[in-house]
Amino acid sequence: MTFLSHWPDSLLAFKYWQWLLEGCAVTLFASLLVVIFSTSLGMLFALARNAAAWPLRWAAVLYLSAFRNTPLLVQLFFWYFGVPSLLPAEWITWLNTPHLLGPEALPLRWPSFEFLSACLGLVFYSTAYVGEEIRAGIQQVPRSQVQAAQSLGMKRWQLLRFIVLPQALAQVLSPLFGQYMNIVKNTSLGMAIGMAELSYRARQAEAETFQSFQVYGITTALYIALIIALELLSQHLQKHRQWGQLQLGRA
Repeated sequence: MTFLSHWPDSLLAFKYWQWLLEGCAVTLFASLLVVIFSTSLGMLFALARNAAAWPLRWAAVLYLSAFRNTPLLVQLFFWYFGVPSLLPAEWITWLNTPHLLGPEALPLRWPSFEFLSACLGLVFYSTAYVGEEIRAGIQQVPRSQVQAAQSLGMKRWQLLRFIVLPQALAQVLSPLFGQYMNIVKNTSLGMAIGMAELSYRARQAEAETFQSFQVYGITTALYIALIIALELLSQHLQKHRQWGQLQLGRA
């Protein structure tokens, strides 16, 4: 018999497709949270690295050394096993107890402690990399533009908001999305502390079905789809972005 004649029997049952899609949703949600927070903190980190005050610069350098020179897996263990040992027992009990948030008509479930620990570890780890990309963009902004803005009486926050950061982000948009792709892939390490993301669900499905090729083939395809979506979004923003572009004309 041909392979095609056995193909329907070789597909995963709907239950395991559901597991993988639920894991993919967790991966996507965790990645989105990490991207938002690591980008926001990365801007502060980049400004600290370029600050005139040396304590801020040294604090940023120490942060960079701590989070870029230790394995992400060790950092996740630190947040999941190490930090809770310092917290009061009632706090840990509350964090590990399911909670419902919001109105009864549309309840939201409080994230699991595994999810919170993984996201926290990924945010602190990714901030160092995202912040360095943003810092590289800031250094590419011409000094003459900064001096011109200062001569016009712009305050520092106005200078950053309207001149420096828009151009810096435009300069490093592609490398930033490269870091975002790494964030998506790094969420798979959350499996080590029990976060039910895509890799965790794939391992569960494979252990129950022993259909390794199908399970990990689908899992790989889902990861590729997420990365391709990010790449397409990056290209779209590169072509259609409205920020960080100088409008030249006659006065």
